[in-house]
Amino acid sequence: MKIVKYPHPALRAAAQPVMAIDKDVELAAGRMLDLMYKHEGLGLAAPQVDLGIQLLVMNFEGDPARKDAEYVAINPVIVESKGTVNDREGCLSFPGLYQNVRRARTVKVQAYNLKGQLYEMTCSDLPARVWQHEIDHLAGVLFIDKMGPLGKLGSKKDLEKFIADFEKDKKKGDLPPGLEPRL
Repeated sequence: MKIVKYPHPALRAAAQPVMAIDKDVELAAGRMLDLMYKHEGLGLAAPQVDLGIQLLVMNFEGDPARKDAEYVAINPVIVESKGTVNDREGCLSFPGLYQNVRRARTVKVQAYNLKGQLYEMTCSDLPARVWQHEIDHLAGVLFIDKMGPLGKLGSKKDLEKFIADFEKDKKKGDLPPGLEPRL
């Protein structure tokens, strides 16, 4: 399992709901947490590891020693959002790219844990931003889609480099033949 980078088509595909929490889902969540920590992230969604299911992992502290701060979310939904805030955001599928993105300040979310229990959380600021960012991934929406005109302009060279690197990886055989980028 590895994190795919933009413009990998898995990042633009809508993830399917998880219908049963089995050993594969549990193992995927564990591997995703390991990858998230290895790359110093706060969250990781299944499409970012080329899994087309509605699964995400988060730790708002970003600290692997803080297991109490870990969340696994299956089939998560935002049921309420309030306020707006514009702040700096990055993504493990866009290493090194950071831009300001407008998000809701506070969200109420519902999701299932690995035991199949529904839970609800209301949070603000950074945790709310992480929830929104990761849930967007499940719909094939990327943080570059949320940038304002200046952010998009400021990211143009980085995005062109991601596309060029994707094409290089295809030529080297690091990506399957016929895999087409989705911008």
